[in-house]
Amino acid sequence: MAFTPSKDHKRIAREQKKLEKRMAREEAKAAKLEEKRAEEEAAELAAARKAEKDEEARIEAEFEAELKAEEEAKKSAG
Repeated sequence: MAFTPSKDHKRIAREQKKLEKRMAREEAKAAKLEEKRAEEEAAELAAARKAEKDEEARIEAEFEAELKAEEEAKKSAG
């Protein structure tokens, strides 16, 4: 006589399959969210670095302008 799984076994197998699919979707969603957070953090870090470089460039330009003004003052005084 051939063995056929009972309806309960089939139902349990279907539910398990659905559960596995749901878990996979949730894991994919969590991974996507984590990736998005990492991208945002990297963008913030890049923006901070750019702002820091811009500030350094501004300070350097001011310093050079002051030096040039001092040289001009020495030339005109001397």
